[in-house]
Amino acid sequence: MNDTRAGTVTLAGAPNVGKSTLLNALVGEELSIVTPRPQTTWQQVAGIYSGSAHQIIFIDTPGLFAARDLFHRGMVETAYRAIEDADVVLAVLDAVALSRRGRWGVPRALLERAPARQMAALNKIDAISGRAVEALVPEAERELGARVFPISALDGTGVEELREALQAELPRSPFLFPPDFIASEPVRFFVAELVRESVFELYHQEIPYSVFCRLEQFREDDDPVYIQAILYVERSSQKGILIGDGGRAIRRLGSRARTKIERFVDRRVYLDLRVKVLAGWRRKRGHLRRLGFAVPRDHETQRPR
Repeated sequence: MNDTRAGTVTLAGAPNVGKSTLLNALVGEELSIVTPRPQTTWQQVAGIYSGSAHQIIFIDTPGLFAARDLFHRGMVETAYRAIEDADVVLAVLDAVALSRRGRWGVPRALLERAPARQMAALNKIDAISGRAVEALVPEAERELGARVFPISALDGTGVEELREALQAELPRSPFLFPPDFIASEPVRFFVAELVRESVFELYHQEIPYSVFCRLEQFREDDDPVYIQAILYVERSSQKGILIGDGGRAIRRLGSRARTKIERFVDRRVYLDLRVKVLAGWRRKRGHLRRLGFAVPRDHETQRPR
């Protein structure tokens, strides 16, 4: 008889509820990029936590919202596919937003698409009063029909208890990955995400949402490691802003991203950033496929109510 449990836990919810911060806390590594801006997770990110008898593959997903354009519809469809394929679905709730105005449409919609095993995490409890938490937990359980765990992904409150409860819901199974793996994606994926995270930190308005990073070269045998990354933008004016006067902005971006990447790979890095215009890439199916994004099916993605 198999004494180990293993499976996938999909983290899902509205934008900016703290899914990426929670994934990092549950895995114990900074895998998913985190910024104060909403909708920074564009593709699903998998982080792996292995204990002595349990292995959880945590899936961070794009935020669920009433998407209308092609790019965002693809993101929402990616999230719903991860929900439907999960062994356990964890609805992540924003305690601050719910304490001000309780809106349950998004978590209800995602749990309707979820398998039998469902839980919810009431995140950001560090930002509201204990009395408000005590009132919100039973309300959430009534509204969602699922067990709710009050947590703070930011300071770690309740995270270990949540992880233990999730472990108990996993199916009996041998480990799906070697115990020392912390992610299913290659290093290249996370390096590109670190560059994109730095774009969100340094640029404003529409620029971060118009930039996608893809690695063209990753030469690990070189010392320092040589990385060539292409930053795709939608318009020539965005290229100019990204580069800046005399290249000052792109050099600042490269310096910040290189520091993060060196910490991640524990090696010296030479980061070669280049900017290319791929006109209207977020609105064209061919461009989205070329960049590796999910393209929505012809019918309209179901929207949260």
